[in-house]
Order: sequence, then structure tokens, then C-alpha cells
Amino acid sequence: MRRWLDVGRSAAMMAEMMERTADVVIVGAGPAGCTLAALLAMRGIVCVVFDDDKRPELLVGESLIPGVVPVFQKLGIEDRVAAMSVRKPGASFFVTDGGPRIHFSFKNVEGHLPPYSYNTPRPELDNVLRVRAEELGARFIHARAELVAGMEAGEPVVRLGEASLEKAGLSVDARPLLVDASGRARAFARAMELPAVRGDRNDVAYFAHFEDFDHDEVEPGQVIISVLRAGWSWRIPLPGRLSVGIVVSKEHAKTLGATAEERLEAAIRQEPILATKGQRARRVSPVMTYTNYQLLSERGHGPGWVLLGDAYGFVDPMLSPGLFMSLEGARQLDACVFSQGVDVLRDPARLKKAMDRYCRRIVQWHEAWTELVRYFYDGRIFRIHLAGKNLAMKPSPFNIASVMERHSTFHIASMASGGYTRSRYSRGLMRLLAKHLVWGVAEAENFAVRDVRRTELEKAA
Repeated sequence: MRRWLDVGRSAAMMAEMMERTADVVIVGAGPAGCTLAALLAMRGIVCVVFDDDKRPELLVGESLIPGVVPVFQKLGIEDRVAAMSVRKPGASFFVTDGGPRIHFSFKNVEGHLPPYSYNTPRPELDNVLRVRAEELGARFIHARAELVAGMEAGEPVVRLGEASLEKAGLSVDARPLLVDASGRARAFARAMELPAVRGDRNDVAYFAHFEDFDHDEVEPGQVIISVLRAGWSWRIPLPGRLSVGIVVSKEHAKTLGATAEERLEAAIRQEPILATKGQRARRVSPVMTYTNYQLLSERGHGPGWVLLGDAYGFVDPMLSPGLFMSLEGARQLDACVFSQGVDVLRDPARLKKAMDRYCRRIVQWHEAWTELVRYFYDGRIFRIHLAGKNLAMKPSPFNIASVMERHSTFHIASMASGGYTRSRYSRGLMRLLAKHLVWGVAEAENFAVRDVRRTELEKAA
């Protein structure tokens, strides 16, 4: 009986929302925009989403971390995601030429996060999020949003053009909150010429889907990240195929060939850890190229506008945090701002305070992920792992060494899963381990991601 009452209440709420003017306009219908639209609809806040209907065939972000699962559960779509995905039990990290291997199981995070996640085809996942937002009452406009940028009282502002206002059913003097969820297009930042801070890497990724590409899984669905002789690679099991990608410096990419196809195929042939697995492989998709993996806008909001997801900033894909950050950004914006009700949009002082809180959290997330990713790029994570194994093998009173090893593994796995990533204790523990627990272990640079061209030049010198 209660379920029928809830359905009736939802139908009545949706009817009322359709009659009201939009309070929020979201530019972009990717995961961040659609997740926010769904969350707002669940609160009864009217929003419209501008969707330009541009969909690449493949997208980076097919491997998800456990931190996204609670959002799927909140939106009521986990069963749909599971039906089209491969269940992901964890991730493994290899170093080429017989180097160490680390196997992380998401069972380590059970108790504060689901002990699993998914590897999922991204276009299909994006569509599930969009359909769910529509089901909950968000309205989509299949057109490109026209933006007009300027300055008001010394502040950068962006507004919808008259044609877009009309399509959204808004008057020319309407001032809805504008949310930039345009992804890497960064529509607002480009229109207002907002400065951004770039990361210290300048890499490029090439990836495609393959059939009959062997995959030495620890468990079915396990993702493998490999440190190559030049750069690094991912292998992600998807339904009926394997997503294989390489990430290399732009300088090294030029040595692999002239086209994206040549570069990916050359890297697979040249890297022993990939060549043996790809002998029978057949590529069944185009090769996609992605660049500029580390960037964060210096400003996240202003009068009547706010940035969300990749439009605000994007982090390195090494640990698969991209989709998590899009969904977490939507959740944080909802929690910081819209949990106060739609009236917060009418109070500039309250709105600014809420937006400042949202931006602080997003910056904290970026800083935490960037710090964690560095442990993998510079090889320290492998050094910590080897030191922990050595410690666990030594006899100690009350088996303290084994307890310490399990404790550190739990926190590393929890940080990489999106649970304790921002935790002061977990981050401090990593720093402590990297500095004081690595005696008797090879230097971190032996396991670091590097540019083979630079290494060869160093040897020649």
C-alpha cells in the first residue's frame, strides 16, 4: 500500500514540477549533469538540462570504483548498471620485466563501502543516468545552450542567450542558477576565460576494445594496471571484450607512429607485458585519443553560476576516479546547496556560503586524488607493498607485523576506492609508510612510470 502512495505522490510532484518555471539550468547531459538533475528532481526542484546530443562511441572511465555504488543505489539504478556490466572485485598493479605485482581486493573496504564495483560500457551507463533523470522529472532540451559572458560588478558572469531562455520556457529577465556540466568542453570557463591550474603531467592516452585479448585475471572482472617500459597501460574486462589503453608522454607517442591506430598497436607489440597477451587479439572498435588529464579551474562559482564534474576539473585516470568525481561532485553540490531547499537560490549571502563550501570540498578531493596518484606514478606504492610483505614475514610479538601490514593494505585500498581518499589519517599513514617503512627495498624509481626516451638518453649520457 505504501508503495502505491509513494508512486502517487511522485506522479503528483512531477506534474507540479512540469508547471513550474525552472530554478536550475544544467548545461550538459553527461554523468555529472544527469546525476545532479536526478537528485534535484528527487527534491522536487525544477531543472532543465541542455543536451547537445554529441556522443563519442567510446569514453574513458569504463572501470568504476566502489565509491560510485552508493550513488547508483540512491538513484535506484544499480540493478540496471549490474545488468550491462562486468562485476569488478578489485584491481591489480603490475611492473613490467618481472617486477612486483599488487592485488587489491575490494573486500578490504567492506563495512564502509560496497566490496565490489563494475566495469561498464560508458555510453550505455551515461544513457541509464539520463533516462533515470527523465523518469524522476528532469526536463531535457535537445539543443546546444547559447551562452553570453560578461562582467557585473567586477565579477565574471555567464547567462543564457535569448533563444536558449525561450527553449527553456524562461523569460528574458529570468535568472536561474546555471550549472556547467559540459565536461571537457568547459563551456563556462572558456566563455568567461577562467584560469585553470594544470597538473605536472602532459600525457596522451590511446585505447580501443579488443576480442581474444588474453587477460591474466586474479579473479573474473579484475582490472590490471601495468607500468610499462614507457608509460602505463590499463586492461578492463567488459562484456564480451577487453578495453586496452596506453598512457604515454606526448613526446614518446610521436615515436610510435603517425596515427592513433599505429601508436596503440605499436605499443602493444613493443611492450612485453602486453605483446604476449595480445597475440590473438582483434580490435573491434575505433582507437580513441584523450589528452590533458590533470586540470582544475581556479574558480568554481560566481554570481548565478557554478562548475560541476569535468567542467570544474579532471584528475589523472590512473586509479579510475573520473566517473566517481563526476557523481561525487553532483552529490556534494546537492548536499551543500540544495539540501537547504530552493529558497537558498533567492538569498545571495546564503548561496555564496553554500557554494564556497562545495568548492572547498571539490578542491580537497582533487588534492587528495592527485597525492594518491603520485604514489603510483613515482613507484612509492610498490616500494611500500614490498616493504609490507617483508615485514609481515618477520616474527614479532603478538604478530604485530602482520597486523600493521593488514592495516596499511586496508587504508590504501580504502583510499583508492573513494572511501578514505580525503582522510587525514589515511593520507598521513601513507606518508609515514613511504618515509619510514621502506628499508631494505629497491628504490622507488625502479618501479616508476617513465618516458623510455628520457631513460635511454640518461643511459647514453
